[in-house]
Formats: sequence, C-alpha cells, structure tokens
Amino acid sequence: MRKGEERRRALIHIMSDMNELNKRLGEQRKAMIHILGDYEKDRRWTAAQTERLDNSRRALLHILQDSHQSNLRLEKTRKAMIHIMDDLRKTTEEIKQREKELTEKQEQLVQAGKLATLGELTTGVAHELNNPLNNIGLFLGNAIDRIDLGEWRKDQIREELHSAMQQVGKATEIISHLRTFGRATSVSRELVPIKMVIERSISLILEQLRLRQIEVQLDLSPEDPLVIGNPIQLEQVFVNLLTNARDALSNEPRKLIQIRCQIAEDKVKLAFSDTGPGIAEGLEQRIFDPFFTTKEVGAGTGLGLSITYGIIKEHHGAISVGKSRPGEGATFLIELPLAGSKSSQSF
Repeated sequence: MRKGEERRRALIHIMSDMNELNKRLGEQRKAMIHILGDYEKDRRWTAAQTERLDNSRRALLHILQDSHQSNLRLEKTRKAMIHIMDDLRKTTEEIKQREKELTEKQEQLVQAGKLATLGELTTGVAHELNNPLNNIGLFLGNAIDRIDLGEWRKDQIREELHSAMQQVGKATEIISHLRTFGRATSVSRELVPIKMVIERSISLILEQLRLRQIEVQLDLSPEDPLVIGNPIQLEQVFVNLLTNARDALSNEPRKLIQIRCQIAEDKVKLAFSDTGPGIAEGLEQRIFDPFFTTKEVGAGTGLGLSITYGIIKEHHGAISVGKSRPGEGATFLIELPLAGSKSSQSF
C-alpha cells in the first residue's frame, strides 16, 4: 500500500509535470504561430518589395532605352539643325543678294522712268531754251550794230552785254536743272524744302502747260515745310503727277491743275487735282501697279505712278487717290513726315 501510495504520488507529480509541459508546449505553439504569422507577413512584404524592385528595374531599363533613343534623336536633330542653319545661312545670303539686285533694278526702273519723262519734256525745254538764246542774239546784235555804226558808248555796250550774260545764266540754269534731274541719283537723304521742289517741278513742264493753255493754281502753306528725303526723287514724283494731269486735260474744255500744300499732325499733306475726266471706279489701287495704264496703246508705259508710289513709300509717306466721281477730275493725295517727326527719324 505504501508502494502504491508512492506510485500514486509519483504519478500525480508526473501528471503535474505533464500539465506544466503541456502548458509550456501550448505557449510555445502559440509563439510559433505568431512567429509563422510574422514570417508570412515578412515573406509577403519581401515578395512585394522584390516585385517593386523588379518593376523599378524594368522601368529603369525602359528609361535608359528611351534615353538612348532620345540621344539618338537629339543627335539626328542636331545634325538636321546644322543642315538647316547652313541652308538658312545660304538662303539669307541669297535673299541679301536678291534684295541688292532688286534695289538696283528699282533704281534702274526709276532712272528709266525719269529719262522717259525727260524725253517728254524735251520739246518744252527746247522752246524754253530758245527764248534766252534769241535774247542773247538780240543783245549781242545790238552791241555789234552800235559798234559798226560808231554810235556806241561804253555804258550802253556794257548794258547790252550784261543783259546777254543774264540770258546766258538763265539758259545755263535750265540746262543745269535738266542735267540734275536726268542724272542717276544716290540714295542720300537731306533736308528738302517742299515748296522749292514743287516750283522746280512746275518749271520743267511749265512751257508744255502753257502751250496747251493749262492753268496752274498754287495754294501752298505760308510756312516752308521741310522733309527728309531726296529732292530729285521727289521732283520726279511731282513731274509724274503733273504730266499725268497734262495728258488728262488734253480734250477738256476747262483746263486747270491745282496744287495744295498744308501741314497737319507732323505731316506735309499735298493734293494734286485736275479738271480731267477722273478715274473710273475700281481703279483707285490698280493705277499704282507696274505697267498698268488707262492711256491708249503707245501713249504710256504704265510706270509713272508705280515709280511714284515706290518713291513715296521709300520716304515713309503715303499716296492715294482722293474720292471723286468720273467726270469730276482726279485728285492725288500725298502725305510725307515732317523733318523732326518720329517717322522721319527712322531714315
């Protein structure tokens, strides 16, 4: 019985130890489960990080490939830009050359128009020169007659010779003006008194106007406006307008040319009007086109107004046709910047 009791107690101790062991095993199993859960979380996180790293690696490879392709494209673009810049340089040089040639052609065209105008003025100028030449012959003839007759006095001979010299000066002035008008002008710019240019233009064509019984009325500003430009080119503009008005009045009963000049808003405003048949509706802009003319075949080149338009534009001005109806005459309006104005400072 004692042995049995001892065994029972031993068994109780063993059972107690077994319970403790089972408890420790249970706790260890729980800890193991937690560890396995953490491990699974870590494994999933590691897998996700690995996948992200793999994706990043692939993206980086794509970026590197794109960068390489971009570098190749940039290289091609750079080469293309070099070719474009070279072509642009060549094109710019060609444009400059063309502009130079165009300027030369325009100057030649202006000169040709000027010589054509000068040719038209030859008859009137010849008549104008004939007057002082006749007077010279008359004064010298008087002096010679007085000497031959022995009736001369020193003061009388001096007076006759002085009068002859005045006529020589007048003829020389006419010829000098023609030479100045006819020569090729440079592109130089200077202060130009508009009144003087108008008067010189009228003097060139005055004899032709007189022979055709055309009256000229001037309504010029009391001031003497100055513009910056080329006096010979501006004179050519005014002569072209006067010759056009002269031709327009050939068959008109009332033959009148009016020239008005006034200053307004830092500009010189000019108006050339005639009592001719006027300009047909719709031709206000076309008449400035090269080789366009309303005259009969062989009566005009169609260059006068085109050259006039170009010269006015070169002087930073504007020319237009005033409002008029057919049969009521034509008016050409010109605006030029006054010397010292903002527009004239760009010359």
